[in-house]
Amino acid sequence: MKKVFVLDTNVILHDHKSVYNFEDNDIVIPIIVLEELDHFKKGTDLINFQAREFMRELDKISGKNFFSKGISLGQDKGTLYIETGKPFPKEMLESFSETSVDNRIIAVAWDLKHSHPNKPVVLVSQDINVRMKAKALGIAAEDYESGKVADVEAFYKAIVTYENVDEKIIERIYADQFGVPVIELPFAKDLIAHQYLILKGTGSVSVLAHYNPIDKTIDRVNKQRSYGIDPRNAEQTFALDALLRPDIKLVTLTGKAGTGKTLLALAAALQQRQEFEQILLARPIIALANRDMGFLPGDAKEKIEPYMQPLYDNLSIIKHKFSVTSTEYKRIDEMVKNEQLVITPLAYIRGRSLANIFFIIDEAQNLTPHEVKTIITRAGEGTKLVFTGDLQQIDSPYLDAKSNGLSYVTDKMKGQDIFAHINLMKGERSYLADLASELL
Repeated sequence: MKKVFVLDTNVILHDHKSVYNFEDNDIVIPIIVLEELDHFKKGTDLINFQAREFMRELDKISGKNFFSKGISLGQDKGTLYIETGKPFPKEMLESFSETSVDNRIIAVAWDLKHSHPNKPVVLVSQDINVRMKAKALGIAAEDYESGKVADVEAFYKAIVTYENVDEKIIERIYADQFGVPVIELPFAKDLIAHQYLILKGTGSVSVLAHYNPIDKTIDRVNKQRSYGIDPRNAEQTFALDALLRPDIKLVTLTGKAGTGKTLLALAAALQQRQEFEQILLARPIIALANRDMGFLPGDAKEKIEPYMQPLYDNLSIIKHKFSVTSTEYKRIDEMVKNEQLVITPLAYIRGRSLANIFFIIDEAQNLTPHEVKTIITRAGEGTKLVFTGDLQQIDSPYLDAKSNGLSYVTDKMKGQDIFAHINLMKGERSYLADLASELL
């Protein structure tokens, strides 16, 4: 049976093409949603882009009967309607304010549910509270599922451990610089491109290894120092290996605070500085406590500096691995001065062509799938992209562990021969930080 889906504003701001993702079911946009989108149309953030693109799309497909009869969304698609505001039923008046935009959207869904009893009506919203209020009134409500990752837990199992491996194979991996043909391993069929492995023999012998999908071999992963930074555990060793491999063009690093994601990425970038024209570190600006950055004093540069400070902190850690008179210390200062090393808000690089750049995108869990796609599709020849983030620390109210851009790209790119993913589990910032992360 065809359904009627009522879309909340946040669905459109997440994906301006969302109306095409409901198969042959009908779509209703409450007119208050158009009013809300009007408030978002100005600005440089992706949310503003989504609002503008949706209005352009609406203008392109609308016709003279759009507001009276709706408009077809295409072959094998449903019909799109704009629904004007509806009066609050008694049940809503007793509980909710008529002036709330969310409640006016729910009122439209209520009206459709009772005026079309033969059609299932579903309110689609990324706002959990809106869904809860709708369900309390007996209205079916769902999250926007398009682009969501099915199995987030798989990201935490990026590194695989195999027990009781033939010790002769482990010895060969240690001895053969060209690796061991993967076909000789009993678990070969379970491996994906650039899988990182901990192989343990029947005794005390073990080896850190990597599956090379191009040569079809298992090779040894050695600890490598990168610009003064030494890996402190197997996960960090794997992460640096992926960051330093020239054939891996896209890396995602996940893990809780203090696991070294950004520090390792920056150290690897500096280690390979001669291979790239520029190192870019960027992060999305997510205001804390729902306060816009406009309340901060100073000009634009001074306003964004607090948001960029964590990146400067990581750079400072690396600098202080060397004496102030050392070549390495001075080289970092020179790179910053000559803009060979740039730390910037992510919005500032929109529209740039990213050729021959080592590009680190921090806090990528706060990006939408569309934002991540936009970044990756701008990558030119010679560019390496690294996305870092913590899937448990999402600041956007409309993203979760399954719908954010970091999860999305990790899921979609899994198995590609230019992609690697590492999940860092062990905190290395300090015992105190690690304990707090676990207990608080």
